[in-house]
Amino acid sequence: MANLKITLKKSTIGCPKDQVATVKALGLKKLNHSVIQPDNDCIRGMIFKVRHLVVVEQA
Repeated sequence: MANLKITLKKSTIGCPKDQVATVKALGLKKLNHSVIQPDNDCIRGMIFKVRHLVVVEQA
């Protein structure tokens, strides 16, 4: 199964609490921090919720 590289590119300051929690659940801590996550429906749903804050690439 493929993996996704997710990078936080915009700050969560001023975002609703559920979006901040989603960013934390993805494992992102601060700007330009990247994590590798498996490509599955759960992760895709979280990415969709905060798609305006993150950049996603194939890893």
